[in-house]
Amino acid sequence: MTYSVVLCGCGAMAKGWLRAVQSTPDLRDALRIVGLVDLNEDVAQALAAEFGLADVVIGTDLQTVLEATKAEIVFDVVIPAARHVVVTTALAHGCHVLSEKPMANSMEEAADLLKAAAKAGKIHSVVQNRRFISGVRRMHRLVESGAIGDITAIHCDFFIGPHFGGFREKMDNVLLLDMAIHTFDAARYVSGKTPLSVYCLETNPSGSWYAHGASANAVFRFSDDVVFTYRGSWCAEGERTSWESAWRIVGTKGMLTWDGEDGFKASVAGSEDGLLRGFAPVEVPPPSRDEETHGHASVIADFLDAIRTGRAPETAGEDNIRSLAMVFGAIESARLGRSVELAA
Repeated sequence: MTYSVVLCGCGAMAKGWLRAVQSTPDLRDALRIVGLVDLNEDVAQALAAEFGLADVVIGTDLQTVLEATKAEIVFDVVIPAARHVVVTTALAHGCHVLSEKPMANSMEEAADLLKAAAKAGKIHSVVQNRRFISGVRRMHRLVESGAIGDITAIHCDFFIGPHFGGFREKMDNVLLLDMAIHTFDAARYVSGKTPLSVYCLETNPSGSWYAHGASANAVFRFSDDVVFTYRGSWCAEGERTSWESAWRIVGTKGMLTWDGEDGFKASVAGSEDGLLRGFAPVEVPPPSRDEETHGHASVIADFLDAIRTGRAPETAGEDNIRSLAMVFGAIESARLGRSVELAA
């Protein structure tokens, strides 16, 4: 079956979505882009020309384009402030919706989107694409296998100095809102635990070229007494970490480290005598299925499979709201200067 799709929001982010569809045979066969929506119609026209999208309906109003195309799916790639209106409009029209992250501009809006999706009987999922990269899947598989025992702590470092220009350098809470959710969501996925509370110190260090919140240090309490710590900066010049953070996962039997790129090390306690017992290496297996590890393409494929089968997609709104709660909880903790309980 081929599904008709309207893409709403035709800026730079939309190109990654369209490349994923056009470069993946199964997605190319299953999806037909029938409409493009953007407040600037020239931007939508340029996107259509760049990706060879002939005979698409182009407009500035989502409702009008949906009525003209009778689309079954909406790809929501708008700015967060516009997300609630776009998603509720699409759901009310009877469309399944796949949204760019973050899921919503507030926890109240996120909760309302869950209600709207349930009322419409449609799927609303979120492109949490970094959950579908090879390294994150490999960490999940090793933890799930029990090779390093029960997880007790996860520690992540993120230090990069990108000079984006544009809207990011004017944002409040820029690191937490725009980037940290990837690591937060991956920590939830890898550990299999529920975030319960957070204490966060957010700063904008001297020399930062951002308006607000380029650095954050957060301690999360997860279920089963698991601790997750995040140390991050988007204005850290010098030798950087990976965009996926540098990870150390501590278990009751051993540890797993990942540099966020190709470097994996796992080990369990050794049998040496003395103060330190040494360690014995453990192999980190590859992901079980190659199709899981293609970022946007894997998220879209999972979303389509959920539509076909009726199951919940891996990054469904009812799951992703917990990652969003970590972000807004960290922001609230930094504002109040104390630990806060998480809403979801």
